[in-house]
Amino acid sequence: MTFDEDTIQTIWEKGRVMQDHDATQWRKDECGAWIYREHYGVTDTEFGWKIEKVMPEVSERADSFRPFHYRNSYNIANGAPHCHVTADRIELAPMEHVDRPRNREL
Repeated sequence: MTFDEDTIQTIWEKGRVMQDHDATQWRKDECGAWIYREHYGVTDTEFGWKIEKVMPEVSERADSFRPFHYRNSYNIANGAPHCHVTADRIELAPMEHVDRPRNREL
């Protein structure tokens, strides 16, 4: 499916904002994986992302979609994300801020 730039931006804004990173450039998907705005449609980068349908109806409205890391997906039948990648917080204290986003395989 092809999306125009306004729709891509609307769906991007559904990603989780992290207070310590620029929300215009960095978000997290429903699996907690970091995604980078400029890497939409890119699959050879750590932060590439795609748009996934999350509602079973045939609607093409932006409400029916969410941003996901290109390796993660959404299972409409189960109503849950299917996660292969998440943020890497290994060696970080629970409340410690991330200085540089990074992801890891699950």
